Amino acid sequence: MPGARILLVEDDDILRDLLTRNLTVREHDVSIAKDARTALAYLRATPFDLIILDINLPDQTGWEVLRTALREGWLHPQNIDSDGQKLPVIVLSAVRVGPGRLAEFHPLAYLPKPFPMDALLRLSAEAAQRRETGSSGQGERDQSSPLVM
Repeated sequence: MPGARILLVEDDDILRDLLTRNLTVREHDVSIAKDARTALAYLRATPFDLIILDINLPDQTGWEVLRTALREGWLHPQNIDSDGQKLPVIVLSAVRVGPGRLAEFHPLAYLPKPFPMDALLRLSAEAAQRRETGSSGQGERDQSSPLVM
């Protein structure tokens, strides 16, 4: 099975390199953005199966990236089930993210830093499976709220 097309938006060099190596060794196609401006440029030009998005970026917040992408139509909600929709986004944050923010954007998952690498790799594999089969690949997970690690 081919890997997922992933946009990795992370400004920390060490974490970005670690994530990139772990994703590419699993045959995911990873595009890298170190800031919001670059992330939005990628979203304008390229379709992705999954976005791994840090919230604290040097030029804007990840929330602003999501707002802009949704408003301008570069990022479309991905239908997971008949009861709701999710964005193909994994939110990474070193600061606590409140439930209101998660309810506003409905990410697939919220991973507070430090997070278990296997959780991120599993979600990336699910994105590749969704692309391949056109299904959610989510198993029995509750679709009404994001996965929080």
